[in-house]
Amino acid sequence: MATIELQNICQHFGHNAKAHVEEVVNPFAMVARLVKNMQTEMTSNVPKGAFAIDNLNLTIPDGKTMVILGPSGCGKTTLLRIIAGLMRPESGNVLYDGVDVKDIPPGERQIGMVFQNYALYPHFTAKNNILSYFRFQKHTPELDLVAQEKYQKTSELLGVDIDYLLDKKPAHLSGGEKQRVAIGRCITREPKLFLLDEPFSNLDQPLREKYRLHLKKLLRHFHITTVYVTHDQQEAMILADLLAIMNIGRIEQVGTPEEIYAQPHSMFVAGFLNFDSETPAINFLDGAFIAQELNGMVIGVRSEDIEVCDQGQISETSLRARVIDVRHNPIKNVTILCVKAGNDEMYASLPFNTRITPRDELGIRFKAYHVFDKTTGLRIQSSSTR
Repeated sequence: MATIELQNICQHFGHNAKAHVEEVVNPFAMVARLVKNMQTEMTSNVPKGAFAIDNLNLTIPDGKTMVILGPSGCGKTTLLRIIAGLMRPESGNVLYDGVDVKDIPPGERQIGMVFQNYALYPHFTAKNNILSYFRFQKHTPELDLVAQEKYQKTSELLGVDIDYLLDKKPAHLSGGEKQRVAIGRCITREPKLFLLDEPFSNLDQPLREKYRLHLKKLLRHFHITTVYVTHDQQEAMILADLLAIMNIGRIEQVGTPEEIYAQPHSMFVAGFLNFDSETPAINFLDGAFIAQELNGMVIGVRSEDIEVCDQGQISETSLRARVIDVRHNPIKNVTILCVKAGNDEMYASLPFNTRITPRDELGIRFKAYHVFDKTTGLRIQSSSTR
């Protein structure tokens, strides 16, 4: 395990993005091809001179799972490659337990990596892939015992069914089975750092949900410092001890998922982090909508922080609104309203089967809201009437 520190990391797209990759590739041809493909994919269709990583600072605590979450193209994978040593940053430091490792190749950093493409040894069975680290070591009875113990525990936590996977080669494994084997192979070598780049993105939703839980059990058991890259917010919520929200090469905010949702630092974070796909992440309104002194600012209101009342209960603290649409979701036990107040439309989450229909006139009240600076997008304050 290790504490990872990134200090003032900068990296531009363009020719420099390819620097040093050839120096650090694994001697196995398969891994070398994988790195080469990733390098080409990363540097195509981007303007030279544009920032991939812009003066980034981040600390990943020892034994914690840090999920890097952000939209496609924000620099998540570039950041992961810099941490791994597959790319050398133009400036800044990469520290493992206080030691700068920029000049240390990936094979000497004691890391385990799993990418979207599985990169298994095609001539090895599932078991030999999981144990491949030990297969390349000098054979001793003690090493065999350690290998078997790690194999059994890792397989148990990953849910690998030994009876039917044990002797199969990668060509005869499903996508989910290949990914479980790839993760197991990394874990058995006891890496100081575990790096995963959207490992379940090629799987369908039921399999993703199943394997996320297996992975979470495994990470909790081994307490390996982990960096996990994804754009899937549900995946981030399930796996993260800490969440880093990334946007256009910068870290916008770091904290637990609950902390970031409750106290977003910016409009981007508030509008991006959304744990419920039924509604927008947040309703953004002109500040003057609720108070003249907030004119020129932006108000952010979560759908669950909007209360409604019938016309007879409208007061000075309520706003008049008309119902545009009603959706009942029995699975999540909520009713979603789209209402229009003045020129603004917003969404509200209410208890299931709330008796409201389109075109109803009602009052709305905000239990809590955030105030943002319209120019900088940064949060100024949070208010609550609860």
